[in-house]
Amino acid sequence: MSHNSFGHLFRVTTWGESHGPAIGCVVDGCPPRLALSEADIQPFLDRRRPGQSRHTTQRREADAVRILSGVFEGRTTGTPIALQIDNTDQRSQDYAEIARRFRPGHADLTYDLKYGIRDPRGGGRSSARETAMRVAAGAIARLVLGAGVVIRGALVQLGPLHIERVRFDWAETARNPFCCPDPVAASAWAGYLDEVRKAGSSVGAVIELVAEGIPPGLGAPLYGKLDADLAAALMSINAVKGVEIGDGFAAAALRGEENADEMTMQGDAVAFAANHAGGILGGISTGQPLVARFAVKPTSSILTPRRTVDRDGGESEIATRGRHDPCVGIRAVPVGEAMLACVLADHLLRHRAQNPDAPRTAQLPWRPVHG
Repeated sequence: MSHNSFGHLFRVTTWGESHGPAIGCVVDGCPPRLALSEADIQPFLDRRRPGQSRHTTQRREADAVRILSGVFEGRTTGTPIALQIDNTDQRSQDYAEIARRFRPGHADLTYDLKYGIRDPRGGGRSSARETAMRVAAGAIARLVLGAGVVIRGALVQLGPLHIERVRFDWAETARNPFCCPDPVAASAWAGYLDEVRKAGSSVGAVIELVAEGIPPGLGAPLYGKLDADLAAALMSINAVKGVEIGDGFAAAALRGEENADEMTMQGDAVAFAANHAGGILGGISTGQPLVARFAVKPTSSILTPRRTVDRDGGESEIATRGRHDPCVGIRAVPVGEAMLACVLADHLLRHRAQNPDAPRTAQLPWRPVHG
């Protein structure tokens, strides 16, 4: 199997399976002399860790990360950084029943068609367990970006239930198990998801990501567009079926004069009247907040029986047992943040390589601000 790496100058390669002895990653291209320890990575993994509420899978994993290489006396050396997390709570017997049957909505069938073999234990390589290493790599990417770049994510839709924008409060995301910025919505979601879980079903979600403090100039006009790379990174997350930047699909309903973000001067700074573009124009960052959203489908592993086929071509019925998230989107929030951080770190290093002497803006004596 190829294509286990992403990024160019900041490059991440992940390895391991859901029910193997461990999962891990190698981060290549991290600049030297950055202070790094397991304590810098663990808090982000703790946010993604399973079993923290009744609304997520009850698999119990500490997700304790170990740094195996690339750090000496607490600082990065510029060499590949290897990270590992041991798997400690596998229940492979939960998947014996589906070893020869394909779960609807899963990668079982396509893996078998492509490789002629698959690991049915928790989905093997296709399991969302792999995303823990993306979160670990994202923690390193944040160090590359520096403290001036703030990346945050929030669940803004659970199934058919939306938040109210007038109640949007980033501080609320740390006060409820949904990472929801609307306290009223979070309360309603708890009861709704309990009903979904007890029915043996699942629901999807929409996650919103915002990155602030990004310098202008990241990205390239054609095949290295910042938004194109970000869309690809977010689409690579398990169960993601849609990505939008800025207003996204809603922009199709606007007129040109509504969609164009007008600019004025405020002293020596350019001020934008709005941010319909989501902080990216022509594939290049404007210096405004970068805004992206991605849609996660309902978890395919459900107790409700579904029709399927097996490897022998027989038709049958299947209900997926084991421990699963009734809404995988909840734990996808830190994963989305991590992928955004990795893309931005990669583009920052690319920008510095091509423009090593460039100031925050290449030729203009002003800085963009969001009005």
